[in-house]
Amino acid sequence: MNTLAPYQLQLLESIIAILVYVISFFVTRNIINKSLKKTQLERTRRKIIIKALHLIITIIFIMFLGGIWGVKQSEIVVFAGTLLTALGIAFFAQWSLLSNITSSIILFFNHPLKLGDTIKILDKDYPYEGEVVELTYFFIHLKSTTAETITIPNSLILQKSIAIVAKQSLR
Repeated sequence: MNTLAPYQLQLLESIIAILVYVISFFVTRNIINKSLKKTQLERTRRKIIIKALHLIITIIFIMFLGGIWGVKQSEIVVFAGTLLTALGIAFFAQWSLLSNITSSIILFFNHPLKLGDTIKILDKDYPYEGEVVELTYFFIHLKSTTAETITIPNSLILQKSIAIVAKQSLR
C-alpha cells in the first residue's frame, strides 16, 4: 500500500481547502445577493455585507490552513486575542487605521450616507462636496463636480458634519 508523506498529505489538504474556499467565496456571494434582494435591501448595503462576509471567510480559511500546516491551537488563540485587542483599541484610537475600520462599521449601520448620494462636508477650512462612489474599510471616495476623486478617512466622516445634498435613486 502506497502512503503519502506528511507534507504531501498537507499539500493535498491545502489544495482541497483552497478549492472549498474559492467555491464558498462565489456561492456565498450569490446566495447572499439573492436572499438580500428579497428583503429589498439596497444594492450598496448588500455589497458591504458581502465584503464583510468574505473577510470573515478569508480569516477562517487562513486559520484552517494554519491548522493544516501545524500551527498550534495556542498560537491561533494568541492570534485571535491579538486581533480582538487591536479592534478594542480601535474603538478608542482616533487616528489609526483600525479606527477607520471601526468607523466603516458604524457608518454602515448608523449613518444615512449611501453610495450614489451627493454629500457636502461642512468644514470651514476644507469644505468638500461630491458623489459617494465607494465605501471601503478605510476611506470614502467622493467624485467631485470637476471629476476629481477625493478620498476621506472614515473616522473623519464621523467627526465632521455632513449634509446630504442629493439622495441616490432607489435601485
